[in-house]
Amino acid sequence: MADTGVIACICLVKDIARTSRVGFSGEFKKDCMDLSRRVVLLLNFLEEIRDLKVLDSLLFSSCFLNLMVALEDAKKLLIVSANFDRKISLDGSAKKISSQFQAITWKLEQSLANLPYDHFHISEEVQEQVDLVKDQLRRARERYSEPLNTIADKDLHHVETAIHINQQDSETKVEVTSTESLTKVIFHRSESSETSSLIPVDFLCPISLELMRDPVIVSTGQTYERSYIQRWIDCGNTTCPKTQQKLQNITLTPNYVLRSLITQWCVNHNMEQPNKSFHVASEDLKAINILIRNLSSESIEERRLALTKIRSLSKTSTDNRITLAKAGAIPVLVRLLTSEDNFTQENAVTSILNLSLYENNKGIIMLADAVPSVVQLLRLGTMETRENAAATLFSLSLTNENKIIIGASGAIPELVNLLGNGSTRGMKDAATALFNLCINQGNKGRAVRAGIIPVLLKMLSDSSMIDESLTILSVLASDQEAKTAIVKASIIPVLIDLTRTGLPRSKENAISVLLSLCERDKENLDCISRLGAVILLTELSKSGSDRAKRKAKTLLEHLQRSQQVQH
Repeated sequence: MADTGVIACICLVKDIARTSRVGFSGEFKKDCMDLSRRVVLLLNFLEEIRDLKVLDSLLFSSCFLNLMVALEDAKKLLIVSANFDRKISLDGSAKKISSQFQAITWKLEQSLANLPYDHFHISEEVQEQVDLVKDQLRRARERYSEPLNTIADKDLHHVETAIHINQQDSETKVEVTSTESLTKVIFHRSESSETSSLIPVDFLCPISLELMRDPVIVSTGQTYERSYIQRWIDCGNTTCPKTQQKLQNITLTPNYVLRSLITQWCVNHNMEQPNKSFHVASEDLKAINILIRNLSSESIEERRLALTKIRSLSKTSTDNRITLAKAGAIPVLVRLLTSEDNFTQENAVTSILNLSLYENNKGIIMLADAVPSVVQLLRLGTMETRENAAATLFSLSLTNENKIIIGASGAIPELVNLLGNGSTRGMKDAATALFNLCINQGNKGRAVRAGIIPVLLKMLSDSSMIDESLTILSVLASDQEAKTAIVKASIIPVLIDLTRTGLPRSKENAISVLLSLCERDKENLDCISRLGAVILLTELSKSGSDRAKRKAKTLLEHLQRSQQVQH
């Protein structure tokens, strides 16, 4: 799971590169070319991050998830607008597509701005490329002329149409192609451009530019469609999208007057009031409800087929994760975790893992009491099931409260067992989860008592797991119980040896662990001094990486102060 977000981003960038090689045409040709060119420039950065295997960037995994979502939306928009023809498009589609270019440009700019570059230690050349892309995105956003200053996470369903329209009596048949849901055919009531143009601007959500069904007022006095402004807030935004003023609170007050006016307007114009949530068509909801019902079927084949489809849907997009959760998939999937069928176990836990990537779903999963069953699978499941169970615990543990609950559930001993005896991927997934759980002080002692220190010592001799071991040790080393166990396991000499022979990244992490062990600990300072660390630290303080220099200088200062006290 450690590199999943980065690898997904790489795959999306390569998909976009392939799309651009085919070529663009139509009204948005220049927008497509510009967007794809900027995205492709990120490939070197993402591949360097993948190759560095920077485990401590897991603290910032949500940032990579944001980038992944932005790249997913960019890919979909390029597919939709590549051959857009206004003459045969749905009314208003051109305006919506144009607003999407601004929305996605902003999302890409923000997701890149929030990445912790100091922790990646990427080359100067790659950093310059990233800075160039960020600058290009900023200027592109400023050039778009219509727009909200900032736009929330937007759904592309309303523009994801293969524009093949055939008149059929009084209805228009639209064949919809979507990477976000089951293949479907939706029938839209035909509307004249004259009717569409009469919709009052105040009836349109400033974020989605669509007729509101559940308008709500935020603290700045602006009105939005509830689902869109809620998603904006859920993404961690604290400002009003339209005015950029800081939201004094996150209360959403129903705008009953406006809702009544919209309802009356729809009646007067013989127009059906929108009743969709997140632009999911009723046919999609019916299909999803059928899939969820089939999860409880007496037929094992029917259950397996439904699970396979739900796993695929939950992997595809944020909107599918929202829709599946709202349709009640999570409690049913949690019940399936205790199935005796290995196929069912694996697909159920993987679906829950995918659903947990949407922040609000984490709470629903925890309320469904999924953790005990996930821990049970971590203990008894097949290796792939155990891997995905560990990844699920990592995803859920991104919430501080959940770190405590998961730590108390008995998960840590099972994760330590997987760390010591799992497949390569299983070890990395376990390392990821343990690293995140041990950020919580109470879980550090649990990990030590579960025997993590001998496992980490063994990992230090495995070239593919050295940095994972060092990163977990750096988190544990601030705990006195862990310090004692680390010293007792004779890990300090191994750390000093790594500062001499390790790769630059390993040297940095080894010094970081030593620094944590030696802070306010005279015995450990004396120990590293006796082992000849002073000469190594002096060399690194002059010739190491920037991070290694800082850590080495700080540790040398501790050593000097300790010696002064002795004299």
